[in-house]
Amino acid sequence: MKKALVWLRRDLRLYDNAALHHALKNNAQVWLTFIFDTDILEPLRSEDLDETGLRHDRRVDFIWQGLKQIDEALRKQGGGLVVQHGKPTECIPKIAKLLGVNSVYANHDYEPSAIARDDSVRQSLEKRGIEFDSFKDQVIFEKKEILTNSNTVFSIFTPYKNNWLKTLQEKDIAAYDCTPKKGQFAAIPHTLESPIPPLQSMGFSPTGIETYLPPGSEGGQSFLEDFLHRIDQYQIGRDFPAIKGVSYLSTHLRFGMLSIRGLVREAHRRMLAGSMGATIWLSELIWRDFYFMILANHPRLAEGAAFKADYDNIEWESGATAKKLFKSWCDGKTGYPLVDAAMHQLNQSGYMHNRLRMVVASFLTKDLGIDWRWGEMYFAKHLNDFELSSNNGGWQWASSSGCDAQPYFRIFNPITQSQKFDPEGKFIRRYLPQLDKLSKKSIHAPWEAGHIELEAAGILLGRDYPLPVVNHDQARKKTLVRYSVVKKVTSEDSVT
Repeated sequence: MKKALVWLRRDLRLYDNAALHHALKNNAQVWLTFIFDTDILEPLRSEDLDETGLRHDRRVDFIWQGLKQIDEALRKQGGGLVVQHGKPTECIPKIAKLLGVNSVYANHDYEPSAIARDDSVRQSLEKRGIEFDSFKDQVIFEKKEILTNSNTVFSIFTPYKNNWLKTLQEKDIAAYDCTPKKGQFAAIPHTLESPIPPLQSMGFSPTGIETYLPPGSEGGQSFLEDFLHRIDQYQIGRDFPAIKGVSYLSTHLRFGMLSIRGLVREAHRRMLAGSMGATIWLSELIWRDFYFMILANHPRLAEGAAFKADYDNIEWESGATAKKLFKSWCDGKTGYPLVDAAMHQLNQSGYMHNRLRMVVASFLTKDLGIDWRWGEMYFAKHLNDFELSSNNGGWQWASSSGCDAQPYFRIFNPITQSQKFDPEGKFIRRYLPQLDKLSKKSIHAPWEAGHIELEAAGILLGRDYPLPVVNHDQARKKTLVRYSVVKKVTSEDSVT
C-alpha cells in the first residue's frame, strides 16, 4: 500500500492542486501538512510588536484561518491537516518518517531561498528512502517554457504575452481532479495529532483581516463570483481607486486559495467571446507569469540587483534627510494627498490599489530620490498579497531599472494623476478625512487653495495636513540629472 504526504506551501486549497492530484492518483493513503516556517516568521517578529509583545501580521492570520478551513474539510473525509511550527528542513522528513510514506509531494516554488529549502528537504528524504516529487502549479508557463525564436528568455512583455497566448492550449489550463476515494485521506496518527498552533504561540496576534478579506477557497470563490459580474467593465474601472473596479483576488491567488488555471480559463473564455475587460485582466495574469519567469531565470534579482545593471550606478538620496523623507512617505505625510491616501490604505488594510502602487513608487524614487529597494522592502512587510517576483518587478518598473520598465524620463505627476483617477477626491476623502471639506479642485493640491477656503475647511497646513515635502517640478529636474549616469538627458527625452 503506497502512502504519500502532500506538503502545502502557497497552494492552500483542496481542489485543482497539481501535487494533491498526483498524490491521490498514485497512492492508497494520503496525508497533508503545512509548516509555519520559522525562517520566514522570525524576521517578521523582529519589529512592530504590540503592547503584548506580539506581531500584527495580517498574512500569517490569513494563512492560519485558511488552514482551519482545510483541516475541517479533511476531517469530514476522515483525514486532517498536520500543522507544525518549525523549520521545514527538519519537520518534513520527521513527519514523513512517522507516517511511513513512500513519497512527499509538493508544488514548485521559484524563489531562490525556497529552491534551496526544497533541495535540502529532498536530500534528507532521499537518505530515508523517501521520494520527493514536485509539480508546476502556481503559474501557467514557467522557467523556460516560453522562449524567443532564438531560444532565449524574454525581457519584453508584449512579445512574451503574444507567444504565451499562441502557446496556450486547453491542457495548460485544465483543472486537476482532486476527488479522493473513500478513506483515501488517512486519519492522523496519535503521534502527530495536535491542534493547529494558536497564532499567539507563534508570536502573532489576530488581526481581524477576515472582516474585509474572507480567507480560504470559500472566501476566494465568493470574491471571484462577485468580480465576474463586473469583469466586462474591468478595463474602465481598474484605474479608479474610489470605485469597485478591480478583482480583489490577489491575496487569495498569492496563497493558492484560488487556482491560477481556473482564473485564466475564465478570463480566456470571456476574451474569446469579445470581453475587453476579460482581455485586459488576462493580460495582467500573464504579467504575473512574466515576473515569475524573470525571477526564475535571473535569481540575482532576489538579492537586490537591478535588472539593468547600469541602474545600480544611480546615486540615491542618503543620510538623515533621506530617512526623514522616507518616513514621511511611509506614514502618508508627504503633503501630496493621493500619495498619502494610498499609503494610509496600505497601512490600515494591507492592500493598495494597483494604479496607486505605481503612483507611490514613482513618487518615492523620482520625487524623493529614494532607492527603490527601500520601497520594495516596505511593501514586502505590509502588502497582504506580497509576492517577491511581482513586487520586485513592479518596483523596478517604476524606477526604470527593470525589464520592460517605463523610461527613466517618465515621471508621474502626483497632482495630475490625482485629478485624472480620483477626480472627485472620493478616495482621498476616505483616507484623509481632514481634507473632506476642500473642493474637488483644491483637494488634489491643498497648498494651492486660497486662505479663505482653507480656513473655512478648518485646515491649517503644517498642522492639520503637511505642506509638500518636495516641489514636484524641482524634483523632476533633479531626477533627470540623477538618471543621467544611465543615459545623457536630451531635450527630447525631457518631454513629458
